[in-house]
Amino acid sequence: MKLPLSLVAGAVFVAQSAIAAPPACYNFSPVNQFNVQVSASFWNPIISYVSARSKVCMKLKLGRTSADTTSFVLAREVDFAFSNHLFSPERDKMGWTVFGRRNSPPVHGQIVVPADSPIRDIRELAGAAVSFPGPEALVAYKVNYAQLLRADIPVNVVFAGNHDAAFTQLFAGMVKAVGANSQLVANWSGREGSAFRVLWTSPPFNDLALMASPRVPADQVRAVANAFLTMHNDPDGKRVLAESAALIHAPVPLSFVAATQADYASYRAFYADLPASLR
Repeated sequence: MKLPLSLVAGAVFVAQSAIAAPPACYNFSPVNQFNVQVSASFWNPIISYVSARSKVCMKLKLGRTSADTTSFVLAREVDFAFSNHLFSPERDKMGWTVFGRRNSPPVHGQIVVPADSPIRDIRELAGAAVSFPGPEALVAYKVNYAQLLRADIPVNVVFAGNHDAAFTQLFAGMVKAVGANSQLVANWSGREGSAFRVLWTSPPFNDLALMASPRVPADQVRAVANAFLTMHNDPDGKRVLAESAALIHAPVPLSFVAATQADYASYRAFYADLPASLR
């Protein structure tokens, strides 16, 4: 039995529309900079505020580790992210766009040991166990480990899953050093009262980017961006930001500012000179 051409065309149109239709509620995945509980407590109130203010439904989607969370992005299971994992030449092709970042000083890769450690030079780490948050951590792992490779310092790499776990390993004596993001070193010191000695510091990189996938309509991206970028001017938003900043002992008041792809040129330059084993 042959269906009328009009019905076939209509069915194709409906199927294509269903495929192209954006989800009823977008997933937002921030890189796990803290343990899962702290990460969720930090981001959930912010996302609830942005969703209500923008009238664009968003919900938090976190993996157990930063690599798990980034895998959601790569599998196209999320449409908004807070990340610096998408600036490699291959991932640039996915078409994600930058619309903002935290209003905080640039971050640095740092290789750190406890303040009372006898180790005072990164060359003393040869053969030692060094913990990193995970293989996707650009500043904390790739920047720091690239320096160790360039300096011909072999170490035993340990992936802890996030910064909190890496620092816990360090102060439990399970590893000799940690490759970290300078912002997270300061946050841990404020939260836990631990003191570090910095063995090496990288050049600066802008803080992680707020990003949207190409599937999100432009008007919804603008609405979400506006909610993030004006949050600190609204009493309710300012309160949420203050509570989240207090949770992680942020050294400066928390807010978000506009950003573009150009603000992440240093990341792309880093990839251009990255050792082949880390690409």
